[in-house]
Amino acid sequence: MPVPSSAVADAYARLTEVFPGLTVTEPGPGEPVPDGGGWTPAASLAAGGTGLDAFLAWDDAQVLRDYGTPARPDVVASFGLHRYAWPACLLFTVPWFLHRRVPRLPVTHVSYDRTAGRMAVRPTAFACLPGDPAATLPGARVVPDEEALRAELRAAVAEHLEPVLTGFGPRMRRRGRALWGMATDEIVEGLWYVAHLLGEQRRAMRELELLLPGATRPYVGSAAFRELTGPDGESPSSSSSRGYPQPTRDRASCCMFYTVRPEDLCVTCPRTRDADRIAKLTAAAAG
Repeated sequence: MPVPSSAVADAYARLTEVFPGLTVTEPGPGEPVPDGGGWTPAASLAAGGTGLDAFLAWDDAQVLRDYGTPARPDVVASFGLHRYAWPACLLFTVPWFLHRRVPRLPVTHVSYDRTAGRMAVRPTAFACLPGDPAATLPGARVVPDEEALRAELRAAVAEHLEPVLTGFGPRMRRRGRALWGMATDEIVEGLWYVAHLLGEQRRAMRELELLLPGATRPYVGSAAFRELTGPDGESPSSSSSRGYPQPTRDRASCCMFYTVRPEDLCVTCPRTRDADRIAKLTAAAAG
């Protein structure tokens, strides 16, 4: 594929620089997003048919291979949705975080090659702020301020994810609020992770709290960040806290991993107690 040159290309290049596990490219003029040869168009996931069956077969086989036990079909679907939505949300949040630009990417404009860790996108329009040099480019839509741009981001992600959630929903035994709670988590945790790689974790937390303060339909819940105190109960102001407080958050949804490995909960899982979160973070820091 040719080197991309859209208003969000630099943001995608920076994403790959800090997170080599995901490469984002843009088809040339007149070329469709790829299909076949490892590529899965997002539109085929939204359709909920054989394309989704093939996509979820990978997750089904992966669980059995890595954990030695099959997962329930709804759990497999939950894993598959997470593994698509997490990188898909970065297509929107990273350009916003880095350059204050929000692309519009309906499902017909995105394809995903999960085994190679790459996405192909065709951004045809984007929102930006006044004074952005990209405001004169074709497809630019200038919005008046930061809150208007946050509204554009929420709308752009929802435009992309809504048909995908519709495709996955019947496989997951989840509807409505549960699915949009999962979408909230993918937005927050994806950017939070990448911002950590960029050395801007705290700024990302502030930005995400403004983006998702709660009551921003269709999303469910807020960014939900909070601080953990030390393993011995040190307060944030304690001289013995040694690196505490540590940021954490409470997920609005559950990824269902506990059904495969009950003893190994995610650190932000609503089922994980604070004492266990602290132990996991302490062990990770020591490692």
